[in-house]
Amino acid sequence: MTTDAVRDELEVDLAVIGFGKGGKTLAGVLGTQGWRVVMIEQSPQMYGGTCINTGCVPTKSLVFQSEHLNRETAHHRAFRAAEAATTRLTDSLRSINFAALDELDTVTVLTGRGYFTDPHTVRVETLSGPHVTVNARWVVIDTGSQPVYPPIPGLRDTAAVYDSAEMLGLDELPDRLTVLGGGYIGLEFAAMFAAYGCAVTVVERGSEVLAHEDDDVAKTAREILASCGVAIKTAADVTAVDHSVHGVTVRYLTSGATRSVDADAVLVALGRRPATENLGLDVAGVAVDSAGAVVVDDVLRTTQHHIFAVGDVNGGPQFTYISLDDYRIVLSQLAGDGKRSTAGRLAVPYTLFMTPPLARVGLTEKAARQMHAIKAAAMRVADMATMPRARIVDQTSGMMKVVVDADTDEILGAALLSYDAHEVINTVALAMRHGITAGELRDAIYTHPSMTEGFNQLLSSL
Repeated sequence: MTTDAVRDELEVDLAVIGFGKGGKTLAGVLGTQGWRVVMIEQSPQMYGGTCINTGCVPTKSLVFQSEHLNRETAHHRAFRAAEAATTRLTDSLRSINFAALDELDTVTVLTGRGYFTDPHTVRVETLSGPHVTVNARWVVIDTGSQPVYPPIPGLRDTAAVYDSAEMLGLDELPDRLTVLGGGYIGLEFAAMFAAYGCAVTVVERGSEVLAHEDDDVAKTAREILASCGVAIKTAADVTAVDHSVHGVTVRYLTSGATRSVDADAVLVALGRRPATENLGLDVAGVAVDSAGAVVVDDVLRTTQHHIFAVGDVNGGPQFTYISLDDYRIVLSQLAGDGKRSTAGRLAVPYTLFMTPPLARVGLTEKAARQMHAIKAAAMRVADMATMPRARIVDQTSGMMKVVVDADTDEILGAALLSYDAHEVINTVALAMRHGITAGELRDAIYTHPSMTEGFNQLLSSL
């Protein structure tokens, strides 16, 4: 329903605050079932949520378009072309997502800032001018997360300092990029910009990047990043960011000495926090924890029985597919048998989209050894003669690793740093959820040539 005909007060079955994956899917499904639904999104540039606008889709688009460039030179024209193609893609997806709800007679999309005035009432200051009061039987909060800016001198008031969303909007490729933070977002952007020929330095406060991975996996990933031209400074505590004659200068303390690195752009990738400010949650009686996340139980219900929180805002794993599963849980509560909960989430995979990607599920070897008698198989992709797919696509860097319970043959975890790892990891995760043993995975019949058939050789080495 178009917002032009919206009254100043609406009585609805469901109000969703935020156009994220979980909330928009719930709004669409219940809308088609005849529920009266209001979707509230504060920015017309965020219809469809973070993933398609400033997260998964645009970053992976830029990664894909960089993968066949010569890394010996800067590709300013290719970067501009990739940015333009990515903008067309996100614009299209944003329109599709908006239309999917707006075209339903039972759903009203309100664009503007929404906040609680009591537990069942959300006030919306629409961008078109009028304020709309929404009285809802049920409410779902899906406002996502936002970048963390620590109180580092100069970080907030120095030009050419960007968060990840702002970096995606750059018109020109910077010659030098400094990334603050060696987490997944930081390393993905580091690898991506290095692929376009940008000189990239990652400044990480911890003693290592990817420290939660097994040593062999982390070492291989760091070697791949280094081969792409990414310099990594660890145990480096940033003390200031400011302008200088050399551009933007990042100063950091390491081993008791102050050092600096100059750049044309600085990416702040120091974590994200739930976006719960100015929602009036205290007025609604919705509790938040010390990190600002909405407190929920295992069916995503808040401290108010009729209010749920889905996606990043509830403090869970910050993945689009977790938000989608949040939708399933809330749908089960509102229009199902009520049996689905977060307790049913097993073997959830995740991926760092460098090239090749690093995909993980379950336990690392070092974690598994503390709880089980285990067997582990690890092989370099370049040494896996029975898997020609990697050679066909000229991506033989990386490794594959699987950890198995020595007594039961149960798969405990896997780390795949290889071409198509983000796809292949789903096979491992599915096997783990359904009790398929390592032996069964080893002897399965796979298409050829494919990366999945690597399990035939990898698991034979246990």
